[in-house]
Amino acid sequence: MEKHRDAMTEEMLLGLRELQLLHFWLFLGIYLAALLGNGLVLTTVASCDHHLHTPMYFFLLKLSLLDLGYISTTVPKSMANSLWDTRAISYQGCASQVFFFFILMSAEFYLLTIMAYDRYVAICKPLHYGTLLGSRACVHMAAAAWGCGFLTAVLHTANTFSLPFCKGNAVDQFFCEVPQILKLSCSDAYLREAGLIVVSVCVAFGCFGFILLSYVQIFRVVLRIPSEQGRHKAFSTCLPHLAVVSMYVSMGMFTYLKPHSISSPHQDLVVAVLYSVVPPALNPLIYSVRNQELKDAVQKLRTRKICSIIIPSAT
Repeated sequence: MEKHRDAMTEEMLLGLRELQLLHFWLFLGIYLAALLGNGLVLTTVASCDHHLHTPMYFFLLKLSLLDLGYISTTVPKSMANSLWDTRAISYQGCASQVFFFFILMSAEFYLLTIMAYDRYVAICKPLHYGTLLGSRACVHMAAAAWGCGFLTAVLHTANTFSLPFCKGNAVDQFFCEVPQILKLSCSDAYLREAGLIVVSVCVAFGCFGFILLSYVQIFRVVLRIPSEQGRHKAFSTCLPHLAVVSMYVSMGMFTYLKPHSISSPHQDLVVAVLYSVVPPALNPLIYSVRNQELKDAVQKLRTRKICSIIIPSAT
């Protein structure tokens, strides 16, 4: 009987280890895809000729930078824990992860809101595009997104880690997620952070409402374009942005507003992956598949690199 129990325990540990290794390889694949995709967008926009030096691609470049930081905040630590068969993270490390996660996530959502405004001006007010979205205005908008993200991160981190924790120290998630941390609090003071989350959600709803209103105006104008090619070009720059925003909002709202009665560890894990890991890897693909200008620039960059390799060897 004792041998049978030992065999069962060993089998369970082996199965758990296999799941951890699967987690490592899955996250490694997603992380490499994010690095490759966003790195390609950054290289293409930064090194191409002037036809991509427009506000839309300026914001797309900033979005790729945020995506790289966003996924690097959580995934490498999670992969390391899976590889070394541990779930440990220091208190300071957890606080840092929450801070950088919030600053990057919030700044990214504010930047997506600004990108909706950029599309609105480009399509609905093309004659004022250069005036409303000059280089100085773009820099100020990007700085405002970072500033609002920083303020959001400071408030959430300070509120969360000022709480007393007496329900253990195990966060049931692959990174330090605030809703999971709040479950460890033994004080009614967690209502203060819950209230801050509600305020943040209201701000997010306001941004999402602005995005939807912008796209209502955009679609009204696009549908009046007589040329099918013109309509296709307009939709190709708008629909990817709308898809990215919808993914962020739906998954983020579900995570932070869902009642505890419908919460389960597996469900929480899947949703967390969908809103914190998948978007940074998918954003470059979503923005490039329907964007002919970006695809042409990538092809031109690839041809230039090949030529720079072949020509010296021939001489």
